[in-house]
Amino acid sequence: MNKTLLLILCDFLLLNLLALTRWEKAQPAPPKLPPVPEMAANSVTKENDLVDTMRQSLEQEHAVREQLTQKLSSVESNLTAREQNLAKLEAERGQLSATLNQTQRAAAELNQKIAAATQEASMSKEELARLQRELEERRAEAERQKQALAASQKAQAEAQEKINGLSVAVKVAEQEKKMLRETADTLQTQVVAEREERRKIQETTAQLAGGVGELAEKSGALTKEIRENRPINANTLFDEFLKNRVTTDFVAVRAGLFGPATREKSTSTILVTDGVKIYALLHISDTPFPLYENSYDWQKIKVEYSRPPSFRSRTGELDFLSIDPRVVVLPVDAEQAAALGVKVYPTALDPFKFPEAVLVSGGGKGYGEVGFKLDPEQPGYVRVDNRFFKRLFGNFAPSRGDIVLSKTGEILGIMVNNDYCAVVNNFLPAHKILTGEDVSAEHTSSILNELAARVRALPLNLQ
Repeated sequence: MNKTLLLILCDFLLLNLLALTRWEKAQPAPPKLPPVPEMAANSVTKENDLVDTMRQSLEQEHAVREQLTQKLSSVESNLTAREQNLAKLEAERGQLSATLNQTQRAAAELNQKIAAATQEASMSKEELARLQRELEERRAEAERQKQALAASQKAQAEAQEKINGLSVAVKVAEQEKKMLRETADTLQTQVVAEREERRKIQETTAQLAGGVGELAEKSGALTKEIRENRPINANTLFDEFLKNRVTTDFVAVRAGLFGPATREKSTSTILVTDGVKIYALLHISDTPFPLYENSYDWQKIKVEYSRPPSFRSRTGELDFLSIDPRVVVLPVDAEQAAALGVKVYPTALDPFKFPEAVLVSGGGKGYGEVGFKLDPEQPGYVRVDNRFFKRLFGNFAPSRGDIVLSKTGEILGIMVNNDYCAVVNNFLPAHKILTGEDVSAEHTSSILNELAARVRALPLNLQ
């Protein structure tokens, strides 16, 4: 029996005995009269119970051991069978490995034999093909030689015929050469006579050409002088202005009290040039920066040219001219001018040739002829005769920003106020303002304030 189980049973019995005993009622037995019969009976009963319990435990342990023995025997038999199977499988695997090795060696030998046989067959086929090619080449060569021999014989016969024909031709050529020599002598005499006659004709032609060139030069100069001294009709000039005007659009943004403040301006004008650069001509009142109000530091300035149907292009700066701070020009490069496809008006070389000029108002809203006079006290300006103009055209009168064209179709200037026109004969800038998405660094307020101060410093009649 298992010792552990036996100890557990003993402890269990001892604890039962201790728990079932009533120690509070137990009294020591009198030494003389012990209850011998009762004690003996109780002792025998308890020993019998213990023996029965131990016998049952032994029987149970024996039964469990029998079961374990049977299971162990079964496991040992299974293990033995598995070891036998494993040994058998190992033996079979060894046999299969040996068989596989033999098969692989046999396959390798067979592959070598097949490769050798294939190589021999290939070499035999190649040799046969080579022999056939050589035979065909020799046959072709024989055929070519045969044809070449026939061609050579034919060529020889033809050459003999040509030799016979050339002999006859040589005799004929000698006869013709004699005749040609006689003809050449006659022609040489005629050529000398013709050369002399041609020389005389060339001298006469040169004299005529010189006279025609002088006449054409005088005619061109006369035509140019007539054109320059002939005034162009005002209707023609205005129609030309309408066909060649360009729209300029301004958008300026600055910080405002309740958010960004935006100012927009749009006007029509023309392109002008000094022969070097091209500009769009404007008055400062046509821009978002009038000088009669407090100036601001603008944060964004965008200027675009537009012309129907869909052309649009930007400029990078505004130039305020030194001739008058109110005259503004916008640079236009050659590509933009070509894309706009309009006439570029040159500055007038002789702006005072005619006493009248053509004034175009409002970008093309009205026009008319107007007389002007030089003011010796105000060089660089001409004074427009308003009374005469009003008498002819009613309520239509000159105002600032009007374009003034000379009667020859050139740009004379632009009206800086209702009485005076600034003569535009150069494009030297006094100040510049760059355009772009962020022009805060330009400090436009300082520039505009300085321009306003220059205007206020002019005589009252020019302000």
